[in-house]
Amino acid sequence: MRRALDWLYGASGAFAALCLAGICGLMLAQAIGREFSLLIRGADDITAWLCAAASFFALGHTFRHGELVRVGLWIDMLKGRARWWAEIAALTITALFVGYMLWAVGRFVYDSWQFREVAQGLIRVPIWIPQLSFLLGVLIFFVAVLDEWVAVLRRQKPAYQIAEEARRASGDFSELT
Repeated sequence: MRRALDWLYGASGAFAALCLAGICGLMLAQAIGREFSLLIRGADDITAWLCAAASFFALGHTFRHGELVRVGLWIDMLKGRARWWAEIAALTITALFVGYMLWAVGRFVYDSWQFREVAQGLIRVPIWIPQLSFLLGVLIFFVAVLDEWVAVLRRQKPAYQIAEEARRASGDFSELT
């Protein structure tokens, strides 16, 4: 199970990186195309969808690697049992919030599908298709939060704390700037 979850987070992060590369490629193609009077129809729509996909698919991966904003400054000051309870409380609140977000996004995408909503831009595509990146990204983030919550309940060190400690041990204090 651990290998499958780690693969999911890694694949999600890799897909987010591919979306960023797609944005770069599309913007370069537009810039070069302008020089030759070529227009890429719908490039703005595709760029917007790729931006959203990159943002949401990166959530689970960045959370697990300690790159997402947390209440770490407060929790890092605590020791022992107090830290454990604070970590459980923070992850419980996060899981509740992200769970609600997942439900709301699911309803949003379902409504778009049910009402056959179409994108407003140049590319006429059912809007639920690009919205799926929103739903899947939040789903993966929710799984990552629950994964860490279970690990902390089992008195294991969360992956984001391990990643932060490894960065500090290697002399990388970039998160402090």
